[in-house]
Amino acid sequence: MAWVGSTVTAQVVALLSAPQGLNACVSTLAQAENATLPPVAQNQILAQNVAVELAERTTDVQYPAVSVYCEKIVNQLKEKFRNFSGKAMMTIEVRVSQDKLQGIESQLQTYVDAVTQVLDQNRGDWGEGMYYAGCYEAALGPVRHGGKNFIQVGKVTFDVGVSD
Repeated sequence: MAWVGSTVTAQVVALLSAPQGLNACVSTLAQAENATLPPVAQNQILAQNVAVELAERTTDVQYPAVSVYCEKIVNQLKEKFRNFSGKAMMTIEVRVSQDKLQGIESQLQTYVDAVTQVLDQNRGDWGEGMYYAGCYEAALGPVRHGGKNFIQVGKVTFDVGVSD
């Protein structure tokens, strides 16, 4: 069953990294708001679930950073005679950091909005037995000390149907 989490995670990373993915959506939203936002570097879209503090202590983190991971796998056996027929509960975590408190929340909201746009653009069949229906939940955490001085984290959670 471990293949479910890794396969879906890899697919989400590919969608975010695609030419019409996260950076294209960030650019479009920034232009609409007359703002300048840095793009998310390809090496900052990672398939891992690691705490902010641990990531900062062990690697050279660049912001904004995006982590993609599978929180939970549920085999519901909806389809008889299949090995797996259920869902993978996925999370895309966006982290922004800057030295000033002013504007950090609006910056995070733009990146989270860009993530939800990528998901909206990719509703339907993802191939290899994966299907995304279009539902998600977005949550913005509080600003706290970390990163370049201040850091804020936003999470987008959603389910991907999987059948094998």
